[in-house]
Amino acid sequence: MFISKVKELLEEALLEREDLFLIDFSVTGENNISIIIDGDQGVTVEDCIFISRAIEHNIDREEHDFALEVASGGATTPLKLPRQYKKNIGRDLEVKTATETITAKLVSASDEAIELEWKAREPKPVGKGKVTVQKKANIAYNDILEAKVMIKF
Repeated sequence: MFISKVKELLEEALLEREDLFLIDFSVTGENNISIIIDGDQGVTVEDCIFISRAIEHNIDREEHDFALEVASGGATTPLKLPRQYKKNIGRDLEVKTATETITAKLVSASDEAIELEWKAREPKPVGKGKVTVQKKANIAYNDILEAKVMIKF
């Protein structure tokens, strides 16, 4: 019952703030609530406070003892949802599949797959040396084992 109440409050808060979306949600046996959110324009401290208050202020502490943590996914957190890929179009990703790891620019993201572009050095078809070629790949979300945004400084 406690978990369903928390989930209901979380869903209501996310309906109120449609720019935010849920990445991960868990409640341990000791009523430790962990919520990871992301947003179409990123996540601010105020966004985390909004979600936290939406839950904390609507559960009676006399009835339930709990700990609540609301956080953003962070820069190195792997991407999980198509919505996360869509907000990172134009950025470089490291995408691992069962057969390869590709570091490339995310050029598009649909509800089923992503499209990556990158340059690679390959042997010339004739003669010695290498030539730079433009490569593209369409990868279905089901084929992605892990994808992370590459941070550039």
